[in-house]
Amino acid sequence: MAATAFLTGCSHSAAAKSVTEQVHSPVAAPQAAGKVPIGPGPSGTYTVAAQPAPGTCHFRYTAGGQPLPDPVCTPGATNPKVTPETVADTICHSGYTSSIRPPASITDREKDANAKSYGYTANLHDAEYDHLISLELGGDPNDPRNIWVEPPSPGHQSGSGPENPKDKVENQLHALVCGKKVPLGDAQSAIATDWTTALATVGHPDGK
Repeated sequence: MAATAFLTGCSHSAAAKSVTEQVHSPVAAPQAAGKVPIGPGPSGTYTVAAQPAPGTCHFRYTAGGQPLPDPVCTPGATNPKVTPETVADTICHSGYTSSIRPPASITDREKDANAKSYGYTANLHDAEYDHLISLELGGDPNDPRNIWVEPPSPGHQSGSGPENPKDKVENQLHALVCGKKVPLGDAQSAIATDWTTALATVGHPDGK
């Protein structure tokens, strides 16, 4: 995988109204719609991807306390193999995402390093090493711009492991894309910007 350059700090900017920035955690504004980076794509042999330097990434939180990634460190990245022309044979084909998912021997090491990038010191068992643009939406499988340590949501029972409402949003967007109700690029851009508003952004707030 080609080396990925990261900024070592995040600039102040006006946050979206749905987002409340963490105290002392300035972040840059999310990338404009349609500007999600393209990653290297699936690999027959994955290697451990370098993560941003420790302490250079900062979580954001919505008004309801749901976690969002730092848009500079984790803007999302798409899988070049997944395009509007190939969705039927890739993300809408059963078994595709399993065939491109990096092994735990790779992602466990990346997760530990990414936790340091974000300064996350809580129980990693409760945090998901999450593809911001999920594999089922054509997210890149191992580009560090697309994976972050996602803290648990409000009300999560400590020690119970990852259980994030973002997963349901991903499933609903996947169904909408494969049902030809939402363009692939719109779904990718929406979830990369703010997963909590993604369904409303694509015009299906009820997920149907």
